Amino acid sequence: MHDFIMAEDFELWDDMCDGPYIPTKSVGDLPLTMPRTRKEYTNADRKAVKKDFCAKKILVCSIRPNEYNRISACQTAKEIWEVLQTAHEVTTQVKQSKIDMLTTKYELFRMKHDESIQDMHTRFTSIINELHSLGEVIPRKKLVRKILSILPSSWESKVNAITEAKGLQELTIDELVGNLKTYKMKRKIDSKRREPKKEKT
Repeated sequence: MHDFIMAEDFELWDDMCDGPYIPTKSVGDLPLTMPRTRKEYTNADRKAVKKDFCAKKILVCSIRPNEYNRISACQTAKEIWEVLQTAHEVTTQVKQSKIDMLTTKYELFRMKHDESIQDMHTRFTSIINELHSLGEVIPRKKLVRKILSILPSSWESKVNAITEAKGLQELTIDELVGNLKTYKMKRKIDSKRREPKKEKT
């Protein structure tokens, strides 16, 4: 949602975080200000006020119909955003609970029996991306070492070769997964070559 709004207009995000712009005017010679009436708006005022309506439109159009009741009474984009945050994830307690649950999943992650490298990578990436969205970023080299550590014992020779031949500091997960897929394909081809040919009867 943040990226979508920033792509539309980065000032909309400021409006959602800080609240709507309210045009004001000075009261005589006193150090006081009061809101302007709509007839007193300048072109700049109208343009600034419109930002809040644009932000509200994006938020309202992006939620499911059954969630509309939550935000129907909200007057500003800031109010809508705060209600959605509370409802979905950003209360500190809920966020920390999700982080703890995903961290446990990450620590206990193992490659399943007869699971392909691609399927394992998909499951692993799902956990990492969820953690990242909650602000928990795991260093790249730690992720690479984690994948190498969860491979079955039949991959031991390949793991050793990768560890010795490639600098794990520079190796990305995509490069590692590509390397493992290639190795798996070669093993299949080699095993087929070694199979004794059946004699024709």
